[in-house]
Amino acid sequence: MKNLIIYAHPNESSLNHFFKNTIVESLEKSGQEVVVRDLNKIDFNPVLSLQDMHGQRMGQVSEDVKTEQDFICWADRIVFVYPIWWTGMPAIMKGYIDRVFSYGFAYRYDQGVQKGLLTGKKTIIVNSHGKSNAEYEAIGMDKALELTSDIGIFKYCGLEIQKHFYFDKADRASAESISDWEKQIKTAFEYKDEISVFG
Repeated sequence: MKNLIIYAHPNESSLNHFFKNTIVESLEKSGQEVVVRDLNKIDFNPVLSLQDMHGQRMGQVSEDVKTEQDFICWADRIVFVYPIWWTGMPAIMKGYIDRVFSYGFAYRYDQGVQKGLLTGKKTIIVNSHGKSNAEYEAIGMDKALELTSDIGIFKYCGLEIQKHFYFDKADRASAESISDWEKQIKTAFEYKDEISVFG
């Protein structure tokens, strides 16, 4: 399986960096192909410009966007790794979605009916956040995140979500928690076939 990891965190000492490395090691161990796009390291421009907007309407994108779209076309599975900041994606990840998941590439409308164009591709999302999962559930934030990312972005564009990890209390994570998260990640990625093991 060809895996594209889209990663957003500027700190190489972060948990997210650890998650990304664990995923890469697991994929390589199982003989799968993997490409990492570290958005901070490649200095991806997240700002959707007026020029971008005009181009998207005509099916034209800039070279940096075309590069990212080519990676997405190559991949069988897209893995997103990023922290939840202010109950959403880091700005650089949101800007990646704004610019790369463009009209005519990731979705379109056929006679007014929306159609995702990334069908046949799978995705796994790995997130960390500071609040506990219980706190998120109590205020409905878990449902909000599902609506705004899983349904509003990933499924909207036709991706099949295999798993969405929410690793909570990440700013005060214990060694035991990190070890458990590592095991969960390895379990998700250390297999070769393309059939979803998550049902």
